[in-house]
Amino acid sequence: MKLRTTDISIPYEQLWLNGELAHSPEVRGLVAILRPAGSPFVHSRELQVAHVLQEAGFATLLINLLTSYEESRDPDARFNVPQLANRVLAIGEWCLHQPPLAGLAIGLVASGTASGAAIRAGWKAPERFAAIVCRAGRPDLAGLTPLNALTIPIRMIVGSADPHIGMIRQAYEHLRGAHDWQNVDGVGEQFDETGPLERFAALAAEWLAAKLPMPLPDATVGDDQRPVGGAGASTTATALPGEDADADRL
Repeated sequence: MKLRTTDISIPYEQLWLNGELAHSPEVRGLVAILRPAGSPFVHSRELQVAHVLQEAGFATLLINLLTSYEESRDPDARFNVPQLANRVLAIGEWCLHQPPLAGLAIGLVASGTASGAAIRAGWKAPERFAAIVCRAGRPDLAGLTPLNALTIPIRMIVGSADPHIGMIRQAYEHLRGAHDWQNVDGVGEQFDETGPLERFAALAAEWLAAKLPMPLPDATVGDDQRPVGGAGASTTATALPGEDADADRL
């Protein structure tokens, strides 16, 4: 299966979120790989994960939840998890307006503070996202209510040497829906080594293959009927309010 890669920009309020979409009409689903960053994807861990997911039959959408300006000028932007979650919701809405993607179930893969954002987005819009995989990160920043009320299946993959493993486990214990915990022995929080990162990607692909429903035979529109990506093909999505009074922090 040969995938076509396209640089895309997704509108959110007054800015654009940059991403890279790899897609083919034969894919089994779409995985949005969320980065709480604004830097290029070249040589990133997320790009390596995307390649494994593509080999497993998925389209992938590598997407930055921050702009390069935000990343360089506002060190606290990545910790505004409610705002990041609203951007994830806008990404899901954008996908619904792209005919080649509209019939595909969407899975979320996240790390860092994007883990908390993915959980909040899945809590707010369980009809839009089918499953979540977190590479450790900060699921605790999702808040107690989203963790308790999350209904879509989630797998947390954590290195046994992660200094935050206790905090991550505490957040995990608040989950009430379908959830799964995977330890990767001897690995820290960044999964810097090639072997552990490949192990993470394989575990992510396994979970997503089990949880994302296959598209119906006529659910997707061929790539030749409408291009995906760029400002001309984007549909502006209205984000939900940034704060939720009942989404209590842990």
